[in-house]
Amino acid sequence: MTPQPNPEVGAAVKAADRAHVFHSWSAQELIDPLAVAGAEGSYFWDYDGKRYLDFTSGLVYTNIGYQHPKVVAAIQEQAARMTTFAPAFAVEARSEAARLIAERTPGDLDKIFFTNGGADAVEHAVRMARLHTGRAKVLSAYRSYHGGTQQAVNLTGDPRRWASDSAAAGVVHFWAPFLYRSRFYAETEEQECARALEHLETTIAFEGPSTVAAIVLETVPGTAGIMVPPPGYLAGVRELCDKYGIVFILDEVMAGFGRTGEWFAADLFDVTPDLMTFAKGVNSGYVPLGGVAISGAIAETFAKRPYPGGLTYSGHPLACAAAVATINVMAEEGVVDNAARLGAEVVGPALRELAERHPCVGEVRGVGMFWALELVKNRETREPLVPYNAAGTANAPMAAFGAAAKAGGLWPFMNMNRTHVVPPCNVTEAELKEGLAALDAALTVADEYTR
Repeated sequence: MTPQPNPEVGAAVKAADRAHVFHSWSAQELIDPLAVAGAEGSYFWDYDGKRYLDFTSGLVYTNIGYQHPKVVAAIQEQAARMTTFAPAFAVEARSEAARLIAERTPGDLDKIFFTNGGADAVEHAVRMARLHTGRAKVLSAYRSYHGGTQQAVNLTGDPRRWASDSAAAGVVHFWAPFLYRSRFYAETEEQECARALEHLETTIAFEGPSTVAAIVLETVPGTAGIMVPPPGYLAGVRELCDKYGIVFILDEVMAGFGRTGEWFAADLFDVTPDLMTFAKGVNSGYVPLGGVAISGAIAETFAKRPYPGGLTYSGHPLACAAAVATINVMAEEGVVDNAARLGAEVVGPALRELAERHPCVGEVRGVGMFWALELVKNRETREPLVPYNAAGTANAPMAAFGAAAKAGGLWPFMNMNRTHVVPPCNVTEAELKEGLAALDAALTVADEYTR
């Protein structure tokens, strides 16, 4: 679709937004939301007709891009047949979505509890783990994000937790592996893995193994920096959970449904959790949907004992119809394989080449369509380009980088001192190269802040 400028409508949309919309994670008077006129595939555009290549996939959820015609048609057909129905009934779209998801989850994660998004999926996974074990504590990692609801934000290991953390949620944080900024003085991935597992087991020991219900990890942490865990780490966590009778929860809200070049990132590491949360890519975000994939043992806990939880819109027919269509599109069009191939053959090599030429790039890491550039002031010292949780003038280098990217027609995903490369999983090679060229130009602005 060719964008048609209509600045008067854009001004009205913007005015209504500023008058009435309360935006998340924002100081309301300090933001300037872009008024979006439309979107298609890997692009969106504003009311002035300026088009942007979306390297954020919305919020890392439009895994098949915007407005895929088969998914749009499925939503329309479902709306014409049955717009909504209560979750206590068997509904075709809901049953089929659950079947298709269960076919792709690892191991025996064959029961699907539907939620409205990722945060409430995490909430329910933790509740299931606590009821299954009869224990209260939950361990999660620093450098993580699990959602904005009360339990999920307390599990989160970044500054978004601070304002809501009353230290009463039963959460204990620990350090997961991240060799580039190792907390364990490691020099190799093998050392980082071994020392991180030793640290985790020590944490379990000092907290009391009989008090720990679950360990929650993002399979590949997303907004915290896309730190792909070293070989053996997730398998080691699985062993610790088995040793101490702890439920292992993997959060695949961002990493699932093709993002890492596999249906689920757990498949990269040949590990099966007891519970796995999902959302976002399950239906490319076209209608809100999330869920928990449940192992046989935990499902059995609630076979004759009611599970004390639910949602009015659990398994909403429109959302589930979108999920059925999305999963089928991904299978028919080879979207997962596309993400794996382009990640290995195009994105990875291109980002490493950019790193060689731009002194602001400290590290390149990622897999599939899930990559991050760690931006630094000094490669030798690894001093971050901006301080941890920087704001205002302290964040000026990242703000300048972001502005340069947008001026070049690239909408970037930035968090602290990182920029992420997370386009739709069905992005074309030509679109990737266009975006990478714009990224290259924007990085020259960040280079000006190095020393």
